[in-house]
Amino acid sequence: MMPLTNPLLLVVILINFFTLGSARLVACIRIVAFQGALLAMLPLTTHGITGHAVLLAIGAFSFKGVLIPWLLIRAIREVRIRREVEPLIGFVPTLILGALTTAGAFLFSDFLPLVAEHHGGLYVPTALATMFAGFLLLITRRKAITQVLGYLMLENGIFIIGVLLSEAMPLMVEAGVLLDLLVGIFVMGIVMNQINREFTSIGTQRLSDLKE
Repeated sequence: MMPLTNPLLLVVILINFFTLGSARLVACIRIVAFQGALLAMLPLTTHGITGHAVLLAIGAFSFKGVLIPWLLIRAIREVRIRREVEPLIGFVPTLILGALTTAGAFLFSDFLPLVAEHHGGLYVPTALATMFAGFLLLITRRKAITQVLGYLMLENGIFIIGVLLSEAMPLMVEAGVLLDLLVGIFVMGIVMNQINREFTSIGTQRLSDLKE
């Protein structure tokens, strides 16, 4: 494990809190893109400069740090929204929940049956905290695009766990995870476009109007 790994993971946790507490969609997209770019470095800081690690880093950076954020920024420009106005749970309570789930992630990781080299590290607690933060965005925000960010953060947490297993996992499995992420973003983009066309808004609460 290289010295950069723990500071990198700590920055990932701080980005979780920024995203949970911010209403500015463009800023959230950019900071989640930065989180993805940081995580693209994780295979290199964990396993060193190997062909497998370099391929995984390039793929993660291309999808998480460039392509998907570009698609999201393009989407919000088309629907002309800039802020998450009325979340289901306020930003301060969401930050408090984020702090509690992050603390819980660190406590829970101590009880997991991990191999000796992973005990005391930040991989597992950071992965769990990031997944919880993504889940909080999914359930507490009304705008579909913010929920897409929650899905992206949820996958970032899964990616951190995957890095620990990357030497044991075939490259095609990891590529499949990135492909699933890209497909999920495309599907959500189509859904956002349809919601905006029908209701001139991308607030998901308006979907209740579609009930028969």
